[in-house]
Amino acid sequence: MKNRGYEDSVHVYGRLWMFFALLMMLMIPASICLYYDAWPTFSSVFKGLMGVAPIFWTVAVIEVVTFTPMLGSGGAYLGFVTGNLTNLKVPCALYAMENAKVKQGSLEGEIISTIAIAVSSIVTTLIIALGILMLAPLTPVLQSDLLKPAFDNILPALFGGLAVVYVGKNWKIALTPLLFMITLFIMIPSLASSVSVLVSIGVVIAIGTARILYKKGKL
Repeated sequence: MKNRGYEDSVHVYGRLWMFFALLMMLMIPASICLYYDAWPTFSSVFKGLMGVAPIFWTVAVIEVVTFTPMLGSGGAYLGFVTGNLTNLKVPCALYAMENAKVKQGSLEGEIISTIAIAVSSIVTTLIIALGILMLAPLTPVLQSDLLKPAFDNILPALFGGLAVVYVGKNWKIALTPLLFMITLFIMIPSLASSVSVLVSIGVVIAIGTARILYKKGKL
């Protein structure tokens, strides 16, 4: 019963925060239009949406279906409001749950996931604020040829470290989607810009592989 009360409160506050976050996002362009008394026509808005909305809506649905079971309700609400799930929030949550030795989908896992995403959001905000203040003096250093290889390999290093842990624990399941994705990206390198869409395909392949191995008694 206590768990139920916690889950209900998470959904109530999560929906409220998502509503107000969406309202604030829409208020920025609305305020600009009001200030300059310049409103775009419906046809212009529709043309702009048709260029980007199908991609973003598809990715949004895929990320909700894929990441919510990993992060739990609280982590999902907080993660989707603050953004940057694939690159930052999901790795932070998974690593925190791994260190705390709690299972995804459990009450403990959800609490740890929410705390990890909250801390990640606060740290990200502080780093961005510091970066804005230090942008001018640090620009020559950050754009130097010496540091360029490091910045080009931040994401591979981050996900490589996570992959070693999870592939090592479930290599029988991970091997098939891993080989499939490696082959796919080698054959069609341009798909590197569609990683978010391909996450769901990898999940389906992993689930199918796990079921086949389970049926054969190899898990």
